[in-house]
Amino acid sequence: MEELTRAGRVEVLDLARRYDVSEHTIRRDLNALAGQGVLQKTHGGAVALNTAHLTWGARTQTLPAAKEQIGALAAQLIEPGQTVMLEAGSTTLSLARQLTARPLTVITNSLDIAALLDGDAGVTLIVTGGVWQTQERAFWGVAAGQVLGSYRADWAILGTCALHPQMGATATHEQDAVLKRAMVAASLRTMVLADHSKRDQVVTHLVLPTTQLDLVVTDQPWPELEALGVQTLHAAGDGPSKGEFPTSPLGLRSTATDRAGTP
Repeated sequence: MEELTRAGRVEVLDLARRYDVSEHTIRRDLNALAGQGVLQKTHGGAVALNTAHLTWGARTQTLPAAKEQIGALAAQLIEPGQTVMLEAGSTTLSLARQLTARPLTVITNSLDIAALLDGDAGVTLIVTGGVWQTQERAFWGVAAGQVLGSYRADWAILGTCALHPQMGATATHEQDAVLKRAMVAASLRTMVLADHSKRDQVVTHLVLPTTQLDLVVTDQPWPELEALGVQTLHAAGDGPSKGEFPTSPLGLRSTATDRAGTP
């Protein structure tokens, strides 16, 4: 666990050599730790569930089934004719794979999402540009923020490094937090996608306080958020039909004008 905390990922073969035990012993120990919910087994090893500090490659291997479930549930809420801002991330990419509403305008800082939707005649695709971050698979920087500021959207759909009922949504990198806030400022509603590994976690840079979360889509019930009045949908439940979640901004607790502080 100390090695996993330090590196974010461990390999069975490397651990067996380092501790002079069989690979079977290491696999058995990793299975036991996975059963305790402290790590995620991968092919040939494991990754930490403290996903805020993992690389893109490690994050894509963490809880893939949960991310697909979250993406499928969130995709049901997007309606034809809407404009959505899709932030770069492994869970938002899962949503993009399952997004069937057409016609649709998608604004994103992700080349992976752009490549997925490229050539789809039903999608008007806008890519922010900016400074490409290889490790994060995202465009960040002033130019990306300026592009976002020139558009308006029905939804800002964000992943998150960490989400805490009292401390809100937070990000490991400052530029990531800045881009997330720019998407929120340009959108009527904010949807945060967060699997249970992000639950009750806090990292350095504030994205949104809990009071400004319109909707959280997750994979397990989260009564602490619901008790604070945050609308929460979880993939473990039956899932909504579009009519079960208010699509009008007037049906939500906060809108873009609320965030700006105007009546």
